[in-house]
Amino acid sequence: MTNTPEQNSATQTEHEAGVPEQGVHLERVQVRKWRPAVALTSLTIVALVLTVGFGNDESTVFRFARPNDFFLLPDLTLGVRVVGLVSTALMAAISAIAIVRTIQRQKVWAWLYVVFGALFILDFLTWAAAGKSFSFTDLMIASVGLAVPLIFGAMGGVISERSGIVNIAIEAQLLSGAFSGALVASITGSLTAGLIGAMAAGMLVSFVLAAFAVRYLVEQVIVGVVLNVLVVGLTGFFYSTVMSENPELNSSGRLPRLPIPGLSQIPIIGPTLFSQTIIVYLMYAAVIIITIAMFNSTWGLRTRALGEHPLAADTVGIRVRRWRFWNVSLAGAIAGLGGAYFTLDQTGQFTKEMTGGLGYIALAAVIFGKWHPLKATFAALLFGFARALEQTLSAAGSQVPSELLLMLPYIITILAVTGFIGLSKAPAASGKPYAKQ
Repeated sequence: MTNTPEQNSATQTEHEAGVPEQGVHLERVQVRKWRPAVALTSLTIVALVLTVGFGNDESTVFRFARPNDFFLLPDLTLGVRVVGLVSTALMAAISAIAIVRTIQRQKVWAWLYVVFGALFILDFLTWAAAGKSFSFTDLMIASVGLAVPLIFGAMGGVISERSGIVNIAIEAQLLSGAFSGALVASITGSLTAGLIGAMAAGMLVSFVLAAFAVRYLVEQVIVGVVLNVLVVGLTGFFYSTVMSENPELNSSGRLPRLPIPGLSQIPIIGPTLFSQTIIVYLMYAAVIIITIAMFNSTWGLRTRALGEHPLAADTVGIRVRRWRFWNVSLAGAIAGLGGAYFTLDQTGQFTKEMTGGLGYIALAAVIFGKWHPLKATFAALLFGFARALEQTLSAAGSQVPSELLLMLPYIITILAVTGFIGLSKAPAASGKPYAKQ
């Protein structure tokens, strides 16, 4: 059936005005707008249940001071029931504001999410550590420490995917970096050589990924999965046959902490950020440099062009396949440095499968952060905080069942993604091979 000119004109007007052609699309848009308000309301109900159903009259002691601080912060004693009632009331008010602004089709202020999250965490910590003494500074230190390999992996993932290559092989790059860092440092007796060896190992894995994905146009996800399995098998084999029989090849030692005078003595912030090893300081530099370069340099402009429209980049003279190859290699070197953190900072030796699948979590942080270096860093810190929360509460003898604490990092990640992030749009050409020379 042919439309009349009036119908065609109306359809064109609706299209130009941005009116959805189908009611289903409009409904999906509305669901996405309501997602944060629903999430806030659901978390408020959870807080209310914890307070009313499981609350008690005990108190939790929060400790902030450390011996080397400039000044000592006093301990803070909070009653479980009082904190629960006050924080739940404030969270309910924030949820109401979010609902009203959603009804009015206005954006919910970002600072409301920050305040709500702080209130919920305070409520949960006070309840979970009831009757115990809880070190907030130790929680912050553990959060940063557990997030370091995730941030390195996420930075590698951002560079690779902004270039148009899906980097499923972050796990392989982390694990190979951990193995090579320990091996090279043990052989040479130099932790600096171990760091370089870890970067070289991560780059070598990326060479293989780039060769198959860029040169031979093989499906990138399949190549990444195969590399992950291959590196797990190879490192496990060499660990069992070489390192176990020759312990001197697996005794790299650990990097010393390098406190920054003055800054390291600031309460809470100092021990968390400024009393770290060189590899953590390199992480700070990597995040800053990559963020600035990605959006304020020729390299960043070309990299983003590769991931969004490689044909247009080729048209203006950018060698697409060459740039993709070297960017993926750079991403592997950065991820390999994150692998070195496991052996040269945390443990001083290599163990089988010690990365524990964190490469996949780093990839999730890339998606969670919407392929932006700084946002991906905050996503990695969120997961690190969740893991640190589980470890710190377990050490404090929390009343929360250990099984729930083990699930806590994943629960927080799922809530953040489904409740506040929603749909993430990848670079347009990510995962798509470019055949033109």
